[in-house]
Amino acid sequence: MFDKEQLIELVAKHQEELIELTAKLLQIPSENPEGDTREITSFIVNYLKENGIEATTYEPDPHRFNIVASIGPKIGKTLIYCGHSDTVPVGDLEQWEFSPFSGEIKDGYLLGRGASDMKAGLAGLIFTTVLLKRYEVPLAGELVLAIVPDEESGGDFGVPWLLEQGIIKGDGCLIAEPSSELNPTIGQKGSCWFKLTVNGVPGHGSLAPFVGKNAIVDAIRAIERIRTVTDLDIQPPKELTELLKVSNEYLIGNEREETRGVFEKITCNIGTIEGGTSANVVADKCVVNVDCRLPFGITNEETMSYIKKELDALGIDYTIESFGFKSSANYTPAEDPVCRAIVDNISYVLKDHAYGVLQWACSDARHFREYDIPVLQYGPAELDTIHGFNEKVKVSQVINSAKVYTLAAIDFLNE
Repeated sequence: MFDKEQLIELVAKHQEELIELTAKLLQIPSENPEGDTREITSFIVNYLKENGIEATTYEPDPHRFNIVASIGPKIGKTLIYCGHSDTVPVGDLEQWEFSPFSGEIKDGYLLGRGASDMKAGLAGLIFTTVLLKRYEVPLAGELVLAIVPDEESGGDFGVPWLLEQGIIKGDGCLIAEPSSELNPTIGQKGSCWFKLTVNGVPGHGSLAPFVGKNAIVDAIRAIERIRTVTDLDIQPPKELTELLKVSNEYLIGNEREETRGVFEKITCNIGTIEGGTSANVVADKCVVNVDCRLPFGITNEETMSYIKKELDALGIDYTIESFGFKSSANYTPAEDPVCRAIVDNISYVLKDHAYGVLQWACSDARHFREYDIPVLQYGPAELDTIHGFNEKVKVSQVINSAKVYTLAAIDFLNE
């Protein structure tokens, strides 16, 4: 048997292997929405095979591959370690101070697209699984590694597909999504993405507004009404009072003061607008993509009902179509065994008080909760670089997270 200190020493002994693995993942482009994960899938499957772990791949959509592997006996409890292999696009290369696919280490940081979201966390999960297998660390249950290809696009071909097909099942799940070092996320806001299409009547631009009906002008009016969702007074369930209090205090103290109250309000981002054909033509169509995030106390359906009522009052010609992320706010109780296994071992590794908080965004965690699988998120991250230029992550955080993953797997499965 290995005690906790021996397992921590084991991770430390092989930490260079972990960092090299992270760097190699960063060097492989896997941007989404392009959605081509062939190269990174091949690398991960080969790495697992070289370490005595056979993985199965599933391709529910062309070039999007899910990877599933497991170690330990198929008895007792099952713990799922989940990560995504895709990243958001690199964007304007001229805005980067280094190559987004370098995987280099500088000033104690690993650099590259996906460093924080979430190739460092993914590497930690893969490394943990390999280490436990290599040293035949006794497990009282099964540890399942599930790697999915399309989390960043909110797609249906990763976690929801694996769950629907019954390919993965478990008593608890950890997703290595970025978090703060001491604060895994045990709940998240809901999401409501939709596309608004406003229709107009074309005409000669020199005669506007006497001739035609401008779809862009009507879309502007529509946007003003949609954005009033942020003014709604929403009452969260009383049982979440303490979690909301702790989460707000954490957010204000550790991230951004200006986000005070974000967990109690709907946020609304007008993401893209596309309309018209020429400056001298009255626009006959305008398409607006909107991202709303929902607090506890209101559902996706209630939000859309409010928005449609506001738009109907304008008397415009429009249609609404949902896409991408769609969910209501959800959480896992802090006292759940999977939460305790992670939180307690964060405290043990970092020698500081750890506790779970809510997340202002959303992720694949919502799908696990729909299948009654308790889940939380914990991963290494430089939070202010996520989805931005010059993404990076501290090497020390990558190593510490792997230590937590290793200890938590033992504690949860042996409980």
